[in-house]
Amino acid sequence: MTTVKTVAAHEVVQGAYPRPVTAADEIGMAVGKAIDETLSRYSYEFAQSRKPTRAAMNRLAAEILDGELADADVQLPPADRDRELASISGVLQAFRNSEVMGLSRPRSRIILIDGRVGIYAQPDYWDGRDRFYEMKSYHTVPTPPDVRLQLRLFQCAFPKFRAFLACFDRHATPVTTTIERVPELDPATLQEVLRLAYRTGLEKGADKVLEYVDNPIVRYSLSDLGTPSP
Repeated sequence: MTTVKTVAAHEVVQGAYPRPVTAADEIGMAVGKAIDETLSRYSYEFAQSRKPTRAAMNRLAAEILDGELADADVQLPPADRDRELASISGVLQAFRNSEVMGLSRPRSRIILIDGRVGIYAQPDYWDGRDRFYEMKSYHTVPTPPDVRLQLRLFQCAFPKFRAFLACFDRHATPVTTTIERVPELDPATLQEVLRLAYRTGLEKGADKVLEYVDNPIVRYSLSDLGTPSP
């Protein structure tokens, strides 16, 4: 049996760009979770030719937001809650009118580095052929370094795919939508990202038996960073 150290992509990002979580962050994460889970469910339904109503999407998002805030022990005044729900509704409708609506979430893949460290990576959406999308509900121009690293990890996991960053800025009225292609990884950047991921995995990874892993695996060797092996 082969034992490898495994971490999630977000752990690599957090390790590279650590910061304390503020009360505003707690609210932002709750809002993001409400948007993400609502869109994941209704994008699937849309792909099955079931067209979700605006009211149904807003209702589910409100339920998720309230649950997330309760779990985080955060209380919002009614006016602030209404404002957050309005911004969420704007994102849901902007997404509904975008090219991403109806796409599914890919299975998580493992970036296996030198047969010793595995990074779980899963972007938000893909078309199953040659594109994947990572979605943010805020403005990302210029792209923050943590988001840039996250995207690069996804590119490592989906090396034959074109990567897109889809932003639906909930802080704008009305919500603005930008979908931009992410530049391909050059060899030097690929090496930098993989070495960082490798160090993080060795330091923080949990042991997992590789033969028991059923996720798709993309293999890399730090001594030979050519075409990754399936």
